[in-house]
Amino acid sequence: MAKKKTAKSKPEVLDFTKYIRWFWMLFTGGILAIVLLFLFASWGLLGEMPDYTRLENPETNLATEIISSDNKTLGKFYFDDNRTPIDYEDLPKNLVDALVATEDARYYEHSGIDGRGTLRAFAFLGQRGGASTISQQLSRQLFVGVASQNIIERLTQKIKEWVIAIRLERQYTKEEIIAMYFNIYDFGNNGDGIRSASRIYFGKEPKDLDLKESAMLVGMFKNSSLYNPRRNPVGVKNRRNVVLAQMMKYDFIIEQVKDSLQKTELDLNYSPESHREGMATYFREYLRSFMKDWVKDEKNRKPDGTKYNINSDGLKVFTTIDSRMQHYAEEAVAQHMPRLQAEFDNQNTPDRNKTAPFLELNQSEINTLLRNGMRRGERWRILKKQGKSDKEIMASFDKPVEMEIFKWVDGKASYVDTVMKPMDSMRYYKSFLRTGMMSMDPLTGHVKAWVGGMNYRHFQYDMVKQGKRQVGSTFKPFVYATAIDQLQYSPCDSFPRSPITIEANKFGNPEPWTVKNNDLKYSGFQTLKDALATSTNTVTARIMNEIGPQPVVEMAKKLGIEQDILPVPAIALGTPDISVYEMVAAYSTFANKGVYNKPVMVTRIEDKNGTVLYQFAPESKDVLSEEVAYVTVNLMEGVTKAGSGGRLRSVGVDKYNGMYREIMTGYPYQFTNPIAGKTGTTQNQSDGWFMGMVPNLVTGVWVGAEDRAAHFKTTKYGQGASMALPIWGLYMKACYADKTLKVSTSEFEKPSQLSINIDCEVTSDDDTSNTSNNNNEDVDDFSDF
Repeated sequence: MAKKKTAKSKPEVLDFTKYIRWFWMLFTGGILAIVLLFLFASWGLLGEMPDYTRLENPETNLATEIISSDNKTLGKFYFDDNRTPIDYEDLPKNLVDALVATEDARYYEHSGIDGRGTLRAFAFLGQRGGASTISQQLSRQLFVGVASQNIIERLTQKIKEWVIAIRLERQYTKEEIIAMYFNIYDFGNNGDGIRSASRIYFGKEPKDLDLKESAMLVGMFKNSSLYNPRRNPVGVKNRRNVVLAQMMKYDFIIEQVKDSLQKTELDLNYSPESHREGMATYFREYLRSFMKDWVKDEKNRKPDGTKYNINSDGLKVFTTIDSRMQHYAEEAVAQHMPRLQAEFDNQNTPDRNKTAPFLELNQSEINTLLRNGMRRGERWRILKKQGKSDKEIMASFDKPVEMEIFKWVDGKASYVDTVMKPMDSMRYYKSFLRTGMMSMDPLTGHVKAWVGGMNYRHFQYDMVKQGKRQVGSTFKPFVYATAIDQLQYSPCDSFPRSPITIEANKFGNPEPWTVKNNDLKYSGFQTLKDALATSTNTVTARIMNEIGPQPVVEMAKKLGIEQDILPVPAIALGTPDISVYEMVAAYSTFANKGVYNKPVMVTRIEDKNGTVLYQFAPESKDVLSEEVAYVTVNLMEGVTKAGSGGRLRSVGVDKYNGMYREIMTGYPYQFTNPIAGKTGTTQNQSDGWFMGMVPNLVTGVWVGAEDRAAHFKTTKYGQGASMALPIWGLYMKACYADKTLKVSTSEFEKPSQLSINIDCEVTSDDDTSNTSNNNNEDVDDFSDF
């Protein structure tokens, strides 16, 4: 039987439609999932997102900026963020080019997310560079924060970062985003934002950065902690060179420029911006106190009624300080004080002075002084706050600890790490001479320079306004001005030099007061002009005997002296304690034709948007007639012609065989223009003063130790003409050398009506301004001071 043939089987055909369907379902689902993730992120379901209000006004702490009268930044107030934002127009082109070449080469082509860069990052798992655009990095710093270590949270952060980056691109121009990016970054060492970083690392404004400086700062964006130019200069230089290579790669610079710059060093000009360093530190601390009082006033509130924060609200405080004059004042102190201190130390070696640095004190008195100093110090306050007993705290002062001390080294301020007992460090610092100096325009009351000490980091007590010291003979012009005002005395009127006793009970004096001259010269008569030039005590006492102390006290009060002055005859020789601040304002009244101007330090305050919040109103009052003020100034001109102030000039006056002659002084200042002034030296040479005036600038200088028992043994070095006058001379020489300042060299303006005779010459050559009966002040053999 024949077999039945079977049909041949057809090959089975694969059905791909279901795979294609699944592919499109997964692809569409993935796209939808991504879209939903972005939507969820934008709706805030993945965590809080900034609304448009916050995008328009990102929350960043902005430092309060202190601005000088010549539009320079003196310093800032801040807690953590030393940030002062600047506009895109203030960024140099090479800085922007360096950023774009290094961080986001297609910055001007994308809208917040770089698609090509993102795909590359995914494809190579970040091995060929990341994909974060400048906009993404800004959104992370402003709103997202530090990357989480959790993968899910990190992915969520990245999605939020993308969404915010796109929003930023819609909200701001490319230029505004770049400016925000530079302003927000922390460059380390208190360099918050590009402006602070530029000033700190290179001592200049951002617009003045050169190419290699710009490259270094942009290189720090990778990691400012790792690439810190102070701790890791080699690494920073290498990173800078990478930035330069990127700039060449993207045709911002040519290869020759890259090669030449890569061979250079960083050339830092490190200028730290801290509260204890920089320019005008003492003034800035006074200003901090001023601002704290200002924000407490209910009249000075934000629109929402809350207080301004001087450390984070970005205020701008415009001051009267001139940065040039402030620099010259600080330089004058830095030049003179090391030399003066060296001589003081030379005289107070253990061999020469067993109680160094003190004189006239026994060991018991010294111990008491140091114990009192312990209780007033910061160490005592901190340990007391920790609950330590007095006994425990006192014992801690005799235990050696590591500390940093201040020291003059080769005429410059230096800081030395050492191990020392706190008690020994107290004694060490009490051996230092301190200083205070203020300079003011008498016509406006604007304070131009303020130096409260020689180094704020280690000597924080401000000797301009806080410190009040005995003023010595610098008080005498107040006595003379009162006599001229009340009795119409002339500079040419003569008085005997002989000793005078003001009897008991006169002017409330409990017992007789006999006054002698420091030079022990009593014969003959002396004009008022001579007497003030030589600070003749007996003549000043005679004037006091004529007018009484109460009118002098009233005159001092009108001139702006704030503290109480006991109305006793002895004030004629300068017994009151007065601040440099008050003395400068008082003397300015004489230079300003008898009109007192209260010192002005702040002209206006603005908020971060430029809205004026405060505008100063001048405070002035008539104290003296123009004639009396001018005659008093004329008297003080005699001090710089033939008194101890004569060392300011190249030509002085000398007496030889009973005849007066002109001589070369040998001093380095050599001013030829009219100068009115007065030196002052207090009892035992504890305080040295010089008050100096030209028509549009009045400057006062004080020098002395913290304790009055620390002082020079003789007036050769301890007089005001040696301690304080040189600072004035150095400062004024620098001011005159800077022609942009326009410090006057003219005569003091003479009143149109002058009834008091002033046509008499000064013929003396010494200054005996001292409230004790020591020898007269020595004006010879000290030309270096």
